[in-house]
Amino acid sequence: MKEESITLEEAEPVIKALASLFHKAQKAHYDIATTIMTMKNHLQAIEQRLDVAIAQNTVYGQMLAEEQPKNLHCLTLKLTYEWLKKPTLQELSEETRNSPRLVDNNLYHFCIFSDNILAVSVVINSTISNADHPKQLVFHIVTNGFTYGAMQAWFLINDFRGSTIEVQNYEDFSWLNASYSPVAKHHLGKDSPAYFHNGSQEFKINLKYWNPRYMSLLDHIRFYIPQIYPQLEKVVFLEDDIVVQKELTPLFSLDLHGNVNGAVETCLETYHRYYKYLNFSNHIIGSKFDPQSCGWAFGMNIFDLVAWRKANVTARYNYWQAQNNELTLWKRGSLPPGLLTFYGLTEPLDKRWHVLSLGYDRDIDKRLIESAAVIHFNGNMKPWLEMAIERYKPLWEHYVNQSHAFLRDCTSS
Repeated sequence: MKEESITLEEAEPVIKALASLFHKAQKAHYDIATTIMTMKNHLQAIEQRLDVAIAQNTVYGQMLAEEQPKNLHCLTLKLTYEWLKKPTLQELSEETRNSPRLVDNNLYHFCIFSDNILAVSVVINSTISNADHPKQLVFHIVTNGFTYGAMQAWFLINDFRGSTIEVQNYEDFSWLNASYSPVAKHHLGKDSPAYFHNGSQEFKINLKYWNPRYMSLLDHIRFYIPQIYPQLEKVVFLEDDIVVQKELTPLFSLDLHGNVNGAVETCLETYHRYYKYLNFSNHIIGSKFDPQSCGWAFGMNIFDLVAWRKANVTARYNYWQAQNNELTLWKRGSLPPGLLTFYGLTEPLDKRWHVLSLGYDRDIDKRLIESAAVIHFNGNMKPWLEMAIERYKPLWEHYVNQSHAFLRDCTSS
């Protein structure tokens, strides 16, 4: 390497070359930056379109999940005709209505609120199939006026191993009116369409909230259990998209430590904490509740109705529904007001009592499913739909009598 200094004449071409290189590099850098910015804008646009597509897919999935298949509509119509043409069924219904077993606290009482006949049938069938003494079980069904006759007919013409089954129509509950219940006011009042369709801007653009489930009073009857069954002391609440796999009567002897609601907690994932369901920017919520509180599940709950009445839990529920008149505390559904209503009154149960997510999670551990007392098809992929997850569908179909004449006729037609 040459150690002596170079002359200006010798350095000039090097300086010019470096200047040219810096210019090219600067220009190239500018082009790269522009390209990166352009690509970033394209990616953001793609992400926005993807978010819209995911949202649409969710909405359409929910709408499809709430739409009963034609064979279930067929079953309802056939059973309604059966109910109307056979006065003997109505006489049998009257006998059941007056049965002392309906108020006997030495028996085990279960309540189900639904208009899906086949789903309710699976719930009851699976419960009694796994019970040592099915004659000690009493099932209380509440449905709507449209399905009432068909629901009555199904449970009167079929054998459920000696268990007692009561069917009621919530439209016959004279006490469930707008002056007593804020939610009844919204569902039954003349302003009901405005309440459901003219809410916040988010509600208008988010079709999830147009899901019929969110507009069904049946979804909120659970908060009035002591009013429906004033003489009962304990009940197990079951949703219509569950299957029972174990004996459930031990639930009635669990110590709830003075609490009202026995439920399985769901906060292993962060999105099941209170702040995911409720609007903590509202001072009413933010000042009274811990946003990190653990959520829990409806679907299989043991309720101590003595403690419920003592704590006046239904009044709590009515209070929160009245506070949410403008949909500022939460948007829709029965779980958010449930989290508020049973706050400080919920006893965590062993997770094996109630395993969730069979309506959307394809990868649940087989051992966890087998150990569960109740499996829950929460999510859009209900087991009675074609979109059901094939891996789990046999768990539900096991309790459907496919050879039943009505089901066979409706399936073939």
